This record gives sequence, structure tokens and C-alpha cells, in this order.
Amino acid sequence: MDKMKIQGRPLPGMPWEDRPAGCNDPIWRYSKNPVIPRDLLPDSNSIFNSAIVPFRDGYAGVFRCDDKNRRMTLHAGFSKDGLKWDINPETIRFEGADPEIGEWVYGYDPRVAEIEGSYYVTWCNGYHGPTIGIARTEDFVTFHQLENAFLPYNRNGVLFPRKINGKFAMLSRPSDTGHTAFGDIFYSESPDLEYWGHHRHVMAPAPFEVSAWQCMKIGAGPVPVETSEGWLLIYHGVLHSCNGYVYAFGSALLDLEKPWKAIARSGQYLMSPREIYELTGDVPNVTFPCTSLHDPDTGRIAIYYGCADTVTGLAFGYIPDIIEFTKRTNIL
Repeated sequence: MDKMKIQGRPLPGMPWEDRPAGCNDPIWRYSKNPVIPRDLLPDSNSIFNSAIVPFRDGYAGVFRCDDKNRRMTLHAGFSKDGLKWDINPETIRFEGADPEIGEWVYGYDPRVAEIEGSYYVTWCNGYHGPTIGIARTEDFVTFHQLENAFLPYNRNGVLFPRKINGKFAMLSRPSDTGHTAFGDIFYSESPDLEYWGHHRHVMAPAPFEVSAWQCMKIGAGPVPVETSEGWLLIYHGVLHSCNGYVYAFGSALLDLEKPWKAIARSGQYLMSPREIYELTGDVPNVTFPCTSLHDPDTGRIAIYYGCADTVTGLAFGYIPDIIEFTKRTNIL
């Protein structure tokens, strides 16, 4: 069998910790979690569900920082090693938007994708309900806001890292105005990041009897990783238990040229709340993946995930192992 090909920028110095002795799981937690505490900023109540990318000689990111008024705000940050972060205490001020959509209501759960040399931020933007905001930046200092991608209500807008058939491509989860008790993943395309169409269904929650951790709703997580086996998608799923919601995450493989067609989907979760910082916080029992770093040469991947809607954790693994796990536990 030919060696699996993984696309992306080489990152030999990315954050990494070897698999602990006796661990047979496809991913494992960073021993010094949480990697980002809740109080890194003077007035932050929590820092979680954030996005990180390689940038210049280190890393940059857009962070969800809920303040002590419990307002949802976005902040830019930088790091040399991806572990110790300098997050700007001032919120991001998006520029250039039509005033109709430029008035800030709230924003949360950002993702960042590098496409053709520019960095595109997507987040859950407030405009008569949750929708997908989009902005472009070259330096993580100035952010140019574009049109919202969709009508309300929508969440978890995740761009692919390259155009597909000449179009920008995004995964999202149509929802409603409340704490949605449902959610499927959809695919959409755009020629210009303003007009979106070619909407296609990707995946629905699994039946409880088949895979209970993802039986209530699902949503895309980090920017998909392109491999010769397909797009590796890390996604979250929710169990509606007798004690409330439990957020875990798993993995899927999507067709390279028709990403709305799933090739394989893990029946088992990759990670579910277990450690005290995942079980206890503002929203208990949450592991929520939003971003990842990977090195194509070694196959290493580092997944940053929100813990209990309070702090940020980090987990490690190998992309070939995760793909093998996805196929082995496939429920399609």
C-alpha cells in the first residue's frame, strides 16, 4: 500500500507530547492541560472554543473570551510555541462591514482557515439570531469583515483550506434561535465568499442505538485535513443523557472532490469528558474541538478543544491512526 499523503505546511516544531505508556487510544491528552486557563486576561471569565493557525515564525489565533459581564467576545493572540499565549486584552474590531451587519451583538466559537495566503475567520455572529460571520486578515491585527454567509439560524461554520472545484467551501450546522436540540452538518459553496449555494447534506446525528454519543446533534470542528484517503473531519457530537448534554468528538472521512459525501464515520468517540477540567466548569461535560495543527511529514496532529465551556485543552495523535480508527469503527 502506498504511504498516505497528507497536505499542509510542514510543522516539525509543533506542540507535541509522546503517547503515554499503556495508552492504546488514538488520541491522548496533554499532561499539562488545560493549556489555556480561564483567567489569562484581566477580565476573562473563560477562554475556550478558539482557533489557531501557523503564522510567520510561530502561531496566531482568534480566541473566544467571555468576560466577567459574561459577554461573548473575540480576541487575537500570538504564540511562539503554541503552548504559551499572549492574547490581546482588547477585543477584535472588525472593519469595512456594511453597517447593517457590522454592529456587534455577540460572537463566539471562531475557526481560522488559511486559503491562498490569506487568513479567513468564521464565527457564530449575532444578526437577528446566530449566523456565520466571515472576516479576512493578513496579520491578525486588522480584520476586514465580509458579508454573513447565511441567514439565521446557523452555527459551526468551518471553511475548507482550499477551493474545491474552483469554489470556496464551508461546512455548517443550521439550527434555531434556542439551544438547538437537533443539528445536521451541511456543505455549501461560494465563488466569492459572499453568495453561497450548492447546499448539500453531509451527515445527521446517529441513531441512539448505533452511536449514542452523537445521537442528538453534530457539528464540524477544526478545518478539515486533506489526505490521500479523503478529508479528515474532526467533529463534535452530543448525547442527550438523563443528566443533561454531553459533548464528545469523533472523526469522519469525506470525499476529496465531493465533500458532502462521507466515506467513513467513527461509531466510537475519539474523546469524551473524563478529566475534572472537562467535567466541571460553566457548562459541565463538554469536550468541543475547534482547531488543530498538523505536520504532514510525521503525521502528527494536535487538537485544541474547549473544556466545560471554561478552559482550553490540547490532545495529540497521529493522522494515520485516526483514519484507521475511523474506518475500523465506521457506522456508515
